[in-house]
Amino acid sequence: MRGYVLRRSLLAVLQCLMVLVAVFALGSLLPGDTADVLRGEHGTPAQVAALRTQLGLDEPAWARFWHWLGGLCAGDLGNSLMTGTPVAEDLGRRIGVTALLGVPALVLVTALAPLLGTVSGLREGSRLDRALNSAAVLLHAVPEFVLGLLLVAAVSLAAGLLPATAVGMDTAALLAQPAVLVLPVSVLTARHLCDLTRQVRVGVAAGRHGTVATHLRLLGMRERTVVLRHVLPGALGPAVQQYARCVEGMLGGAVLVEAVFGLRGLGSGFVEAVQNRDLPQVQAYALLFAGVTVAVNLAADLAAYRLAPRREVTA
Repeated sequence: MRGYVLRRSLLAVLQCLMVLVAVFALGSLLPGDTADVLRGEHGTPAQVAALRTQLGLDEPAWARFWHWLGGLCAGDLGNSLMTGTPVAEDLGRRIGVTALLGVPALVLVTALAPLLGTVSGLREGSRLDRALNSAAVLLHAVPEFVLGLLLVAAVSLAAGLLPATAVGMDTAALLAQPAVLVLPVSVLTARHLCDLTRQVRVGVAAGRHGTVATHLRLLGMRERTVVLRHVLPGALGPAVQQYARCVEGMLGGAVLVEAVFGLRGLGSGFVEAVQNRDLPQVQAYALLFAGVTVAVNLAADLAAYRLAPRREVTA
């Protein structure tokens, strides 16, 4: 077990480094840079060149990346090329908004998906099972930004039940008016709840009719014990890894959800950083997203390893 954890941890660090290199390389290949954005269309070539020198953009790309990486090892994410403020401050302001979206969505998915999937799998072919499957397919087919617009039109504009946007609201304002978060959290939850519910449902349905469950029933074990101790744990192994995919999807979905509802979180910050060609900010966001993704996948792999332990075969 320790060897497996060590190998996966080293691989996680390597993956994060590869993401940083790829993001910096792609960002450097984009047309224009921060100096062009700051000077705009009316800046003269001499002014743009002087600003580029002032910002250090005239240095080779590898030198700028190495300098940024050295600062990262010292705990410094660098300063924004657009504003000159520390990148860590911008992340600190935005991470709370995204957390207010992501944490409730993850709690809902974690609580509801195993329950709905188990009920659906145990009642395979019933009206309830067909209804849950139909709803899951329908919600999964609707893109997140379309679902957000539909909910705003129906719930906010037509019925007037909930606020439509959260433009200009920071973390404290959102906490003071939690009703603003109901629609964006619902949109962020819908697709991933469907994915995980269907995964659990398939595992429970297959395990319930498997040879192990049948043999345990023949031995006189109660159905409840068979389901809780054998069928459900077997279904949760693949579901845990699907849960990691859900977390990844929520990070990507946050970009769309924040755009639809006017939230200033990590997703909108990353988009702004790319538009401004602000590579220190882009690198910081990429590191955060990659770190969360790799950590969640590592935890999912370890959980799946524990639920379905592998036996090493020696020659």
